[in-house]
Amino acid sequence: MRMYDLIIKKRNGEELSTEEINYFVDGYTKGTIPDYQVSSLLMAIYFQKMNMRETSDLTMAMVHSGDILDLSKIDGVKVDKHSTGGVGDTTTLVLTPMVAALGIPVAKMSGRGLGHTGGTIDKLESFDGFSVEITEEQFIENVNTKKIAIMGQTADLAPADKKLYALRDVTGTVDNISLISSSIMSKKIAAGADAIVLDVKVGDGAFMKSYEDAKKLAEAMVSIGKNVGRNTVAVISDMDQPLGLAIGNALEVKEALDTLSGKGPKDLLELCLALGSNMVVLAGKAQNVEEAKAMLLKTIEDGSATQKLKEFVAAQGGNAEQVTNPELLAKAKFVYEVKSDIEGYVSKINSENIGLVAMELGAGRATKEDSIDLAVGIVLNKKRGDKVAKGDVLAYIHADDEAKIEKAAAGILSNYKISETYEDNIPLIYDVIR
Repeated sequence: MRMYDLIIKKRNGEELSTEEINYFVDGYTKGTIPDYQVSSLLMAIYFQKMNMRETSDLTMAMVHSGDILDLSKIDGVKVDKHSTGGVGDTTTLVLTPMVAALGIPVAKMSGRGLGHTGGTIDKLESFDGFSVEITEEQFIENVNTKKIAIMGQTADLAPADKKLYALRDVTGTVDNISLISSSIMSKKIAAGADAIVLDVKVGDGAFMKSYEDAKKLAEAMVSIGKNVGRNTVAVISDMDQPLGLAIGNALEVKEALDTLSGKGPKDLLELCLALGSNMVVLAGKAQNVEEAKAMLLKTIEDGSATQKLKEFVAAQGGNAEQVTNPELLAKAKFVYEVKSDIEGYVSKINSENIGLVAMELGAGRATKEDSIDLAVGIVLNKKRGDKVAKGDVLAYIHADDEAKIEKAAAGILSNYKISETYEDNIPLIYDVIR
């Protein structure tokens, strides 16, 4: 078998066989096939696309390129959740303790933030001492005893995906449904969950800008899950404005704690209930999403979700006292009000740009090597559809460097669109793909 032949075959729009896909993934992972040939094949795939069988084969080839986490020692149906990324996306911190409080094991691998999107691990590290650097044995033990554990992805988990993504990133071949869906699903499948709930974001602050593209991605990932024996559901949700109000690590943790106490933003709770209820149904704990939502809401009302979060944080070395006393979380030195100079209705908030403003304050990373200031960020005071008078506060900047405030304020003002009238026609949840 020659890589040259695979390139020509796909360039001409033909299907690659399972053996051919395994050959190129294995060879590239081991370093026997060079970058330039894989780059050429990726470009051929980008233009000629892959069918569902090829996409599933690519996914499983990447899964088998490294270790597969064996979660068989964990009792019950293991359910995982993945988001395609966004701004203010604090869902993991809210829904995982709710689901775990119902006795459903949540064994999750998460990542760090890059660019305008926040990472779950960074947010969790807002709890003093919290660590995701736990062994596989500790991970399994924590899920069995606490029903929840989160660890970082190891280098041995789907290493082919890591190499292929780095190459796609520099060859203009990221934006392809088969390549995106196989990348996401290879990591989720290798992480060992029995069932997977996907939060596919759509809008300005998401990777998928249009509903049509988001639906294609959601359908592809659900099909992959089905083809490899994983129950998978995808929820397509709005990221045309930030989720919730807080953008920034400790600020988002505080918002998550407020939500678990029944005092959080309505949209954040609604999305967590939509995602969490599907996790509960897939775990076999409820017959339908309506029953599951009622069960999840009860964990907020009786305090069991907050208690579960405390147990989880403590089990991974974090200061659990900060869960019940969020005032102990890191705070920025300066809080600055950004006020509107016009009146009307908020008709648009450019999510991606607002996320980048928060990143420049220190809440995110421009490169993987950048350090993060856990205390800084933005808290929105007005969202889409809200009425605004002159002098009303649109947002609060939390900063540790006073020199960054003026630029951040200008960035926020330029990314709020205020109109004379507004009719909201953007749903929080577009669709659920099963």
